[in-house]
Amino acid sequence: EIPLKQFLEELIIPYETDEVTRLIVDTHDKEAFAEISHLTVGDFRDWLLSDIADSVTLKRIASGITPEMAAAVSKLMRNQDLILVAKKCRVITSFRNTIGLPGHISVRLQPNHPTDDARGIAASMLDGLLYGAGDAVIGINPATDSFPALMDLYYLVDEVINQYSIPTQSCILTHVTNQIQLIEKGAPVDLVFQSIAGTEKANKSFGINIALLKEAQSAALSLNRGTVKNEYGGSNVMYFETGQGSVLSANANFGVDQQTCEARAYAIARHLSPLLTNTVVGFIGPEYLYDGKQIIRAGLEDHFCGKLLGVPLGCDVCYTNHAEADQDDMDTLMTLLATAGLTFIMGIPGADDIMLNYQTTSFHDALYLRKVLGLRPAPEFEQWLKTMNIMDAQGQIQPVSKMHNMLQNMPKNLLSAQLKYC
Repeated sequence: EIPLKQFLEELIIPYETDEVTRLIVDTHDKEAFAEISHLTVGDFRDWLLSDIADSVTLKRIASGITPEMAAAVSKLMRNQDLILVAKKCRVITSFRNTIGLPGHISVRLQPNHPTDDARGIAASMLDGLLYGAGDAVIGINPATDSFPALMDLYYLVDEVINQYSIPTQSCILTHVTNQIQLIEKGAPVDLVFQSIAGTEKANKSFGINIALLKEAQSAALSLNRGTVKNEYGGSNVMYFETGQGSVLSANANFGVDQQTCEARAYAIARHLSPLLTNTVVGFIGPEYLYDGKQIIRAGLEDHFCGKLLGVPLGCDVCYTNHAEADQDDMDTLMTLLATAGLTFIMGIPGADDIMLNYQTTSFHDALYLRKVLGLRPAPEFEQWLKTMNIMDAQGQIQPVSKMHNMLQNMPKNLLSAQLKYC
């Protein structure tokens, strides 16, 4: 029965001491809020579930909803409510392809390697591309922050993208300050990555603030590497990751629950118009999400809150090995999220990240979601898959063969190794 207006009058973290609070208050769209300003949290739930709240309406009011409102209403919702409303929220972004269109789901191809070995990374990239993964981004978590090593990774992925004219984008997930310096040194940076959190204190523990993120956005935009020329513009250059529990583990939540803190991180993401944002939902461990049921609930909450606020939200559907969860729980969550209109998931060989040592989703998982739910890759990427004979005219992934155009003119020693590997 709490009026939505009360969230604008009683701030859970003071305006004077927290720049995330200031961002939420200073950028709040009063005109967009006017449409729902008379509602209580309970009324808001009923309104969201009604046919009045269609995709056009939800897009129109998104900038009038604060993270605290989104988190509050999510707590009154059962799982199917979270799915139903999130399905109606459409958030579309673009860079070298168009992400988030209805009926589509994208995949971050994550070719991590514990020593940043170029052949190992190339093997994972080829593996993922032959399964139709990689339209969200080819994103590597590097093992080192050495500038020469990071530069090598940027050029490796950029060379593959250019050689095969792949309509996708690359990202090396090092600290944002490193990426700014690498841009200054001439690195071929597509997307700028950073983990973000819902309070100023937590972000300080990450070594960031909002001004620094804006500086990184400007640096990436100056490179003008986006190619999409449709109505969506091709100018979304940021990639953010979040996750329930990060603010609490930094002792920076000021008594606020972890889900509300998580939703506040989406205010930062929304402000910087990213191509991609995802919640790494089970990565921190059972200290914050104890078992499979809690991970499933958290994933649905995060996706709902992000989409409601106008953020292109994906999910790293994952768990650590000491959590009370298993791959069946991940199958359940990723199926529910894909039904709810998830923007993208992760694609890693065998669903086992040998760099970060946690369990996530595989290339096969993405293929399963597309087959069962009739979902497709980003349209530009799908056309490329068909051009390369990786996908047939009906949208089915083809068995690996020498008919694949990607395998033409590849060095013979690498070709034989990859055919055996795949």
